[in-house]
Amino acid sequence: MRKALFLLPLALVATACHKKPAELYVDNAVVNLSPVRGNPSVAYFTVHGGDTDTKLIQVSSPVAIKAEMHESTSQDGVMSMQQVREVDIPAKSEVKFAPGGKHVMFWNVNPGITAGKAMTLIFTFADGNEIQVDAPTKAMGAAH
Repeated sequence: MRKALFLLPLALVATACHKKPAELYVDNAVVNLSPVRGNPSVAYFTVHGGDTDTKLIQVSSPVAIKAEMHESTSQDGVMSMQQVREVDIPAKSEVKFAPGGKHVMFWNVNPGITAGKAMTLIFTFADGNEIQVDAPTKAMGAAH
C-alpha cells in the first residue's frame, strides 16, 4: 500500500509533463450579409494559435467572388480602414476579428446564401495549415 501511495505522485507528474499540444483553430465565426447587392458582406471570428507562431495569409469562401482582410483603426478621432495581407497569430494566443478592428470583407456572395444559412470560410496559414469553418450568416445589423 505504501509503495502505491509513493508511486501516485510520480504518475501525476508524468501525466502533467505530457500535455496535449496547443491546436490552431478558429471559432465564433459569423458573417453579416450585406442588404445591398454589390456591397461587401463582413466576417468576424477568433483565431486561436497553436504551439508555434504563424500568420493568417488568406480567408476565402467558395460562395464569394472576392475576399480581403481589413483592419479598422482610429487616429485623432477619424476612423479608417485598410487592407492587410497577413495577420500574425502568435503561439498559444487569441486574435479576434471583431467590429471596429480586424475583419474580412466578401464581395459578390452567392445570392443563395441568405440569413440563417451557413457560409463556408477557408482559413489559410503561412505554416501550411488550412481550416474550414461553416459560419452562420445574419442580416447586417442583426444582433450577434
